[in-house]
Amino acid sequence: FIGMLRTAKKRDVLELLRRAPEETRPFIVEAAVAAQSAASLAALSEFLDFSKEEPKSLLEKFLYAAAFSPRPSGELLHLVLEKLDGKQLAPEIWETGIIAVGSLVGKLCQQKLCGLQQEVEYGVETILRGLRGAEEEPEVVIYLLALGNAMLPGTIPTLLEHAEEGPAAVTTTAISALRRLPAQHISSEVKRAMRRIFHEKRRSYEKTCRLAAAEILLDNHPSAMEVINILLATKEMETEMAKILLLKVQNSLH
Repeated sequence: FIGMLRTAKKRDVLELLRRAPEETRPFIVEAAVAAQSAASLAALSEFLDFSKEEPKSLLEKFLYAAAFSPRPSGELLHLVLEKLDGKQLAPEIWETGIIAVGSLVGKLCQQKLCGLQQEVEYGVETILRGLRGAEEEPEVVIYLLALGNAMLPGTIPTLLEHAEEGPAAVTTTAISALRRLPAQHISSEVKRAMRRIFHEKRRSYEKTCRLAAAEILLDNHPSAMEVINILLATKEMETEMAKILLLKVQNSLH
């Protein structure tokens, strides 16, 4: 079916979407995303109306299909950005859309297309601009999740700032995004910040944040002194948290 869509003309894909029974449309939308031909994407662009309230499920199906596409194209990212741009969207559609943008940017960069396609640069700028303007904690968390999906070393300073200065949910999400980066990007600067969070040098952090910071330290070639300091810190922790860290150290040794 996907192979058929790859050779179909825009008008045929559009007619198929319009005439299909409501219960089969999500399948056709997924298949059209998977086809990623110019015609199928043009048909989706015309068919999907993000300015309408309904059906949200179909819009979400499109965004999930885009986000999970194994080898997305710049044209697919362009379509997602176009559908999100300047529209009053239902909160769940907006959240899914921003996270999908991060996923598409990350996969395109893995294909060595960072810096080669305007869509990728615009996608990154969309996330960063939104993050700078976000005022509510849940909104900040969504943009950080998108950055985690993008896995861009250039966003490390932004992630570190939110990891150290944000409230608990923001700190945890920023650290989780840092954990997704390849090991070669966990620099001494990142480790210093994680030590400050784990040892609570600037302020007190929730235990989930401290555990996440410790995991980054233990997963990225820790020095002997780093491990010793983490073990010493467990003496002042509640039993459950201390056990988790001791198990982590034991697993690393094994």
